[in-house]
Parts: sequence; structure tokens; C-alpha cells
Amino acid sequence: MLRAFSFVVFLAISGLPVPAQQRLDGAAFDALTRGQTFYYGYGSVPYGAEEYLDNRRVRWSFLDGQCKDGYWYETPEQLICFVYEDRPDAPQCWAFFSENGRLRASFENGAEAPPLYQIERTSEPMLCLGPEVGV
Repeated sequence: MLRAFSFVVFLAISGLPVPAQQRLDGAAFDALTRGQTFYYGYGSVPYGAEEYLDNRRVRWSFLDGQCKDGYWYETPEQLICFVYEDRPDAPQCWAFFSENGRLRASFENGAEAPPLYQIERTSEPMLCLGPEVGV
């Protein structure tokens, strides 16, 4: 920890650029994500994708073809919380950061979880299969 802090202090004193990291508020998050689909992972291991629609609506998938619709809102602490159709009483809140043009998301609901990183960004919608039809 001290070594990382010393490195950042060294960069600041030396005039070299400090790696860009900016926490996003709701307006900045909306401007960056609306109309886009982001694929997230732990490092380069895929985890899921979120399609950001108008009016703070979203569509999430664990990349299995099944999608969940929902919406997001901002808290006073600048967390972005998502509510999905299958769990309307359990918002999932994240702190989003822009780091060198990519998103990093830190889960803030109290459970220990590694951060998610943007792997890909596209304007193409996600592939969502229809409801499963039983026999």
C-alpha cells in the first residue's frame, strides 16, 4: 500500500501523468453508457453484459442468452443501483469509475466481490433468447 502511494506521489511531483481515475455520478454514467452495450469481466474473464437503454432502463445477461430487464438510479453517495424484474426488492449498488477510457465497477452492497472491468463496448444490442417453451 505504501509503495503504491509513494509511486503516485512520485508521479505527481515528477510531472508525469497520474493514471486517470474518475468516479462517475449519474449524469456522467448515463451520458457514457446510454445506447451502448458493455461487456464486463474479472480481468479478461467474461462475466456478463449490460445494455443501457433510454430513461435509465437496462437489460442484463450473464452471457447465457437469458436477459433481465430493469432500471437504474443514483443514490446521494453517487452509487448506481440496479433493480431487475426478477428481484424488485433487492437493488444492486455499484460505484463506477472511468479509468483511461474504460469502466470499472465496484460492488457496494456489503458483500466482498472483486471489481468488474469493461472488456468491450458496442452499440449493438445483446442477444436475448425468448422465453423457454416447455412441453
